[in-house]
Amino acid sequence: MSRTMMPLLQITSTEKVQMENNPKVKSGSLAGTFVKRPYPALLEALQAEAEVGLKPLPKPAWLRAKAPGGPNYHRLKALVKQHALHTVCEEAQCPNIGECWGAGTLTFMILGDICTRNCGFCAVTFGRPPAFDPHEPERVAKAVGALGLAHVVITSVARDDLPDGGAAIFAQTIRKIREHDRKVGIEVLIPDFRGSREALATVMEARPDILNHNIETVARLQKQVRPSARYERSLNVLQTAKETTGGILTKSGMMLGLGETWEEIIQTMADLRGIDCDILTIGQYLRPSTQHLPLVKHYAPSEFAELKRSGEEMGFRHVEAGPLVRSSYHAERQVPTRTTDDHEAMSKRLSHADH
Repeated sequence: MSRTMMPLLQITSTEKVQMENNPKVKSGSLAGTFVKRPYPALLEALQAEAEVGLKPLPKPAWLRAKAPGGPNYHRLKALVKQHALHTVCEEAQCPNIGECWGAGTLTFMILGDICTRNCGFCAVTFGRPPAFDPHEPERVAKAVGALGLAHVVITSVARDDLPDGGAAIFAQTIRKIREHDRKVGIEVLIPDFRGSREALATVMEARPDILNHNIETVARLQKQVRPSARYERSLNVLQTAKETTGGILTKSGMMLGLGETWEEIIQTMADLRGIDCDILTIGQYLRPSTQHLPLVKHYAPSEFAELKRSGEEMGFRHVEAGPLVRSSYHAERQVPTRTTDDHEAMSKRLSHADH
C-alpha cells in the first residue's frame, strides 16, 4: 500500500465524535486548524506500525490518574472561563488535571490555543493562529491574584508567525504579575524562538525566576518527535539563559516511551547537566490519538525512580520523575518562592550582563 493511501491517517469514528463535541469546533474557532498533518518522519512511524500490525499497549495500573472534580477544580475551571484564558492542563490533555486543579494549581497557556508547530506527540491544536490578544497579560495577572498563587507557571503555544515568537507577550505577562505581587514565583516554559537570542533576551529582561525549555526526547528522535525543533538549539536556549543572567534556575523535561534506549536517556540527562541545567522532569509519553506517534514502551515506576537517583547523582538540584509527571507537575515544590531582594539581585546581574 502506498504511503499516500494509508488508512491509519484518517480520523477514526471516536476521534470524529470528539472533534464534533469540541466547543471550539462548534463555535467555528477551528476554521484555520488541521487534523494532525503527517510529516515524513511521523508518516514513516505510522506506516511501520500499520505494516507490523501493532495493537495499542494495554495501560498499566500505575497510569490511572485522579478523575477531575471537587470544589477547587470547578472553581479554577470557572475562573479560567471568566478571564477567557487557556491552560496547558486542558489543551494538552494532562493526566494530572484532577490532582493539580484540586490542589488549586494550574499552568496558564498564553498566545492562544492554536500552535504553529505540528509535533507528533502533542495534543495541542495545530494550525494558523488568530491575532494574539494584547490584554491577555493583564487577565492572567488578575487570575493569579484571584487564586492567591505563590508560584505560577506560564507557557505558550509556538508562535512562529510572530517576528519575536511571542517573547514580548511573555515579558509583559511576567511584568503584570509582578505589578500585582512581586513575591510570586514565576516560571516560564518557553518555545525555542527559533534560536533567536534577541527574543530570549526579551523574556529574560522581565526577570522570571525559572526558565524552562523542554528538550522533550533524545537526540536521535528529535526529527521524528518535533520536526521544527533541534536538540542543540534547545540546549543553547538553556545555556544562554543561564549565562545571560549569571545564574537563573534553568529547567527542562523529557518524555519516555517513543523508542529511546536507556543509554540515550542517560546521555540526554548528562547533556543537560553539562550546560548546568538545575531542574529536570521525566514522564511517560501517552499517545493522544492514532494520528500521533506510536507508543513503544510503558516505563515502570521503578525505572523512573532509578532515573531520579541517577539525576541527583549527576548534580541536578531537583528531579521529578514518574509515569504521570509533566513539565509543571509539582512545580511549586521544586524551588522556594523568591523574595523582593532576590528579584533585585537578579536585576543587577542582568544589568551587569548587558554591559
